[in-house]
Amino acid sequence: MSVTNWFEDKRKFGGLIGAFPEEATRGSISNEKEREKRISVNTNRGLWARRDNCGNMLYVKFLKQKKSVCEERGYHLSMNSMERIELLIDHNTWIPMDEDMITKDVLDFSDEDSYQNRVAVSQEKTGLTDAAQTGIGYLGGTLIALGVMDFHFMGGSMGSVVGEKVTRLIEYATDKSLPLVLICASGGARTQEGTLSLMQMAKISSVLQIHQVQKRLLYISILTYPTTGGVTASFGMLGDIIIAESKAYTAFAGKRVIE
Repeated sequence: MSVTNWFEDKRKFGGLIGAFPEEATRGSISNEKEREKRISVNTNRGLWARRDNCGNMLYVKFLKQKKSVCEERGYHLSMNSMERIELLIDHNTWIPMDEDMITKDVLDFSDEDSYQNRVAVSQEKTGLTDAAQTGIGYLGGTLIALGVMDFHFMGGSMGSVVGEKVTRLIEYATDKSLPLVLICASGGARTQEGTLSLMQMAKISSVLQIHQVQKRLLYISILTYPTTGGVTASFGMLGDIIIAESKAYTAFAGKRVIE
């Protein structure tokens, strides 16, 4: 086995899917080999990572031990959704939800490229079906409902699938009286789905109102770099507790968009 393969095997995120007392998914993937394939795609980043703001080269093995935080200046490097799940959820307790949900190009949208092709490219690159992963698992021994957005999938844009997955997760957390944690990383609502993407803001906010106000259950929002647009204008800013990573860029609409 080569040194490169050894490090890659070390970085694989395995063993998350374990025994659990109840069925939490609506259409989860049961094929373990397929799941491992997706996980290996998500975590293969090579041996070195470059810091965007200063160009320093960082050794991935040590960087992972530091939870993707640069030891020199405390800068938080980008993480994909699977890496965040690995960081937060207790080993062998993660159960994903709605993994097979795939968006449809109802508007037949096309700009420099077709929407269908953009989605296919992102699916191939990330191993995900869309820009968010949802599920349940234990965090420090406490069962939580967790949703994690992935900026590597079309800039973490919120379309119908992301909105539906987050909505279903909140409804499940409300029904089971679970604390909810959503990790935001998004460029905002997905342009290629037009008004359909904007509708997700109201849909998610309405189920959060039931979760927080009517059922008095905890919701923690975590803002990472970047969190913008419709995500900021909806569930990103509705947490009972809102936590932002160091120097995370958070905005509603950028100067160029306004102009």
